[in-house]
Amino acid sequence: MFKDRLEISANIVEKTIVSYLKEFGDIDVVQAMRYSLQGGKKLRAFFVIESAQLFDIAPDVAKWPASGIEAMHTYSLVHDDLPDMDDDDLRRGRPTVHKKWDAATAILVGDALQALAFELTLNSAVPNCNKLAYNLAKAAGAKGMVMGQALDIYAENSAAALNLDDIVNLQQGKTGALILWAVTAGAFMASEDVKPLENFAKSVGLAFQIADDLLDETGDQIKAGKKLMKDASANKATFVSLMGVDGAKKKARDLIDEACDSISIYGQRSDALKQAAEFVISRDY
Repeated sequence: MFKDRLEISANIVEKTIVSYLKEFGDIDVVQAMRYSLQGGKKLRAFFVIESAQLFDIAPDVAKWPASGIEAMHTYSLVHDDLPDMDDDDLRRGRPTVHKKWDAATAILVGDALQALAFELTLNSAVPNCNKLAYNLAKAAGAKGMVMGQALDIYAENSAAALNLDDIVNLQQGKTGALILWAVTAGAFMASEDVKPLENFAKSVGLAFQIADDLLDETGDQIKAGKKLMKDASANKATFVSLMGVDGAKKKARDLIDEACDSISIYGQRSDALKQAAEFVISRDY
């Protein structure tokens, strides 16, 4: 059920963005935007569409903020891959944008995708789109994702080792902020209570980062489609380095149990979200 719905939501978003970008012409930056958006699980888009359906908001409406969050997430990946950031050559098993084109094009692609995220989210068909866009700005900026990335860079260049609370704070910005936005988007569109979905998102977001740390330590580079063991080679403090592999796995399991409990109020309608939570810690890519 989950994997079928994940594939359906990914197809909806890809078609929406490809169609939207037709009016942008075919210059290198637009070609690179299309390239960067191809592939991937599009899990954040799935969270938007599924949270919307909890409140009877159709995928044909939810596809706009779902496409918006994918544009925002992809911008972050394109910029993270740059030489002055993570300096990665591969993303999703293909050359990163700055490798296929150049660093200047990658910077512009990221800039354009960030703007596109708001353009898509602010579609007039979307209820409460202004509130969604405002929340997206906070989630992506210096109070959210950018803050987390800045703390991550600071940690790599600092002699002081991070403790567990530091890593949790970093994660809540770097990966957690956009996941929180995606999961709660449906409640904001419907003007419903966001708390149950907020609790779900916080637990899933933290479990997602623990799973990423585990994959970096023990995963298959071919399946991952990117370089692994970067944290260990950089002597970087992670959930795994502080808790051990078994301890990190147990923490992730506990978080997913908490996440699923928090949305039990929605009954069977939340089954796909619960399956997505299980996927977060069982994935091998």
